[in-house]
Amino acid sequence: MTTAILVLLLLLNLYLIFHSLQKRKESKEILAALRSVKKGENRKAFAQGSGISSEVCFEINEILARYQNQISKLEAVEKSNKELLTSLSHDVRTPLTSLMGYLDALEKDIVSGEEKERYIKIAKKKAYDLKNFVDALFQWFKINSNEMKLNLEKIDINEVTREILIDFLPMFEAKNISLEGSISDDDLFVSLDKEAYTRILSNLIQNAIAHGGKRLSLSIENTNGCVRVIISDNGEGIDPDKLPHIFDRLYKCDSARSSGGSGLGLSIVKGLVEAQGGNISAESLVGEYTKFIIEFPSKD
Repeated sequence: MTTAILVLLLLLNLYLIFHSLQKRKESKEILAALRSVKKGENRKAFAQGSGISSEVCFEINEILARYQNQISKLEAVEKSNKELLTSLSHDVRTPLTSLMGYLDALEKDIVSGEEKERYIKIAKKKAYDLKNFVDALFQWFKINSNEMKLNLEKIDINEVTREILIDFLPMFEAKNISLEGSISDDDLFVSLDKEAYTRILSNLIQNAIAHGGKRLSLSIENTNGCVRVIISDNGEGIDPDKLPHIFDRLYKCDSARSSGGSGLGLSIVKGLVEAQGGNISAESLVGEYTKFIIEFPSKD
């Protein structure tokens, strides 16, 4: 009997020693995983069985996974911001250098008479181009950082669209662009931010004017609870391989829509459309047409 008890006690001690060593090993694994986080490494913690150690390891691995995901996103943002600054420095420096050249010529009285007037007009235009570029940049940053505050309200999209088009009529006439399309006289209510919608439509119209042909079409349709705004022109069109990228930030088609622009206009349009619960797509055929389709849910 005594021998049996001694054997049991010995086995119990061995079990306790093994269990203690196992827990010590698991604790070291957990400690090593936590230290790897401190060093910026990605090491998972492991524990055998289904006890508390396994639960702790599981939670630690979950935290590590979220941490690594956040780190990856931050690194991607940092890389993206560096690329943005590089592109912007070039886009700003070129017109700024040109503007300074014209202003220096005016200050030193290098030009006079009609040529001086021409220099003043060119300098003014370049100054406004820089202002528009900076405005677009701030707009894009607000959208990208989710700081854009929209005031969604029930508006008659047909009426607001007509108001926007009226403002562009002098430009259409000056550039000999014919306006076509179909906008009903009936009320059609959509939950939108009026200022944001105006910016969307204005950007697309300016884009069509700058790179389109001599015909611009704008129509609004209401089908199955979806309001569709369609803007098209008969301009250069966009190459099929470039079409999927036109809404990307700073993307410029070499010979199509964004040439000479900031490369932010269509990215801003997409951001504003999606911020109001809509979506936008584009269709194009080189040398024939380009069409933008915006869809918003209608307001009952």
